[in-house]
Amino acid sequence: MSERLYLYPIWLRIWHAINAFMFLVLLATGLSMQYSNPDLPLIRFDLAVQFHNIAGLIVTFNYLIFVAGNLATKNGNYYRLEIAKLYKDLSLQLEYYLIGVFKKRPTPFPINEKRKFNPLQKVTYVATMYGLMPVIIVTGLALLFPEIIIEKIFQSSGFFLTAILHTIVGFMLSLFLVIHVYFSTMGSSPTSNFKSMVNGYHEPH
Repeated sequence: MSERLYLYPIWLRIWHAINAFMFLVLLATGLSMQYSNPDLPLIRFDLAVQFHNIAGLIVTFNYLIFVAGNLATKNGNYYRLEIAKLYKDLSLQLEYYLIGVFKKRPTPFPINEKRKFNPLQKVTYVATMYGLMPVIIVTGLALLFPEIIIEKIFQSSGFFLTAILHTIVGFMLSLFLVIHVYFSTMGSSPTSNFKSMVNGYHEPH
């Protein structure tokens, strides 16, 4: 077996743990506010709103730590896309996930000190962390402070459109969470990637 790689520094593991827990709080409170029976809510409405707002503010601050950490450390290098060969690399990785993994083929993009993510992971993480996360944060802050929302957008309520966008992006991030957890089981063992976020070391296949 190859030597273990220290890929997850302590600041990143703490950030990841806080983000994961707060996102679960946001998911539970958001679903409760949207879909619970008013007579039998999953979480009492006023408490759901309060917990949702607090968790949202924590996630916002935590996101700033993530961005600052990526700017200040080499962790940001893992998110740089190589556009010239992106299509080819994505095709190779997709074929591996659809066919190769079930035939026990080696991954076409093994993890090393310079590459923590395969091309499909990288595109997904970049889209999520630098695309969806800013949208969910901005719309969440706008709903928390509705006086900053434009009253009318294309003859429609700005508040309503903001709420709809917040909900849609929240659903997309929830879907990402499910897929992220599933693919995290595809390490050297079903639990190895989860252990990596505790001890910081990637366990090679």
